[in-house]
Amino acid sequence: MPNRSVFFVSDGTGITAETFGNSILAQFAIKPRHIRRPFIDSIDKAEKVVSEINATFEAEGVRPIVFITLALDDAHQVLTSPRCKGFVMDMFKAFVEPLEAEFGLKSNHRIGRFSDAAKSQEYNDRIEAINFSLAHDDGQSAKNLEAADVILVGVSRSGKTPTSLYLAMQHGIKAANYPLIPEDFDRGALPASLAPHKRKCFGLTIDPDRLSQIRNERRPGSKYAAIENCRAEVREAETMMKRAGISWLSSTHKSIEEIATTILRDIRPDRLIY
Repeated sequence: MPNRSVFFVSDGTGITAETFGNSILAQFAIKPRHIRRPFIDSIDKAEKVVSEINATFEAEGVRPIVFITLALDDAHQVLTSPRCKGFVMDMFKAFVEPLEAEFGLKSNHRIGRFSDAAKSQEYNDRIEAINFSLAHDDGQSAKNLEAADVILVGVSRSGKTPTSLYLAMQHGIKAANYPLIPEDFDRGALPASLAPHKRKCFGLTIDPDRLSQIRNERRPGSKYAAIENCRAEVREAETMMKRAGISWLSSTHKSIEEIATTILRDIRPDRLIY
């Protein structure tokens, strides 16, 4: 299957369309060219996107794939008209309309995730969680750890920071993270600041070869990035986590989404029901 250009068109941010579209595209051995077009909330904007889609069709000789989440009828009609030379995947038609029939209700066709973000408790919780995760990134602060939902531990560059921020941004989870360093291994125990919160701790490990590669991108040729050092740190970290009874997984071949879901399942299963 040839590689294709893929448009994600929305009258909101386009994140929903892109997230859904990427999940579908991941089933195919292609490397699509991603083009997100957010805030398409008028006929004029929709017409410009159709012109861009059609120009792409003419240049590439195959129909671009187009994922749309358009609540506004006028813009929706433009993108789904025969004039559009893309292969259009309409999420509202595929999911919202059948659910309207099943529920016996008309959807509100609201644009975006929140009707008024400033008044949404969920939105405010996410902002608070993001601020908490930034303040407690990379062991910067041990204050207020009792307020943390989860504390990620592991060697430097094992994926703790991106996972913490993903948990905060997507799930409103207050996630601190703490790097395990040689001094911790010498003591043979979790840092004293983490000991009272062991039940909240979740460990990340990583293949030493991959760790060495990542660290060499940051500090090439250093002891920090040397494969022997990476092997020793990973071995010591895994031993410490086993001794402390902390659940852990390898981030080597897992996406942030998979890691975050595993953490929620093990630490905060209540957050999988909302």
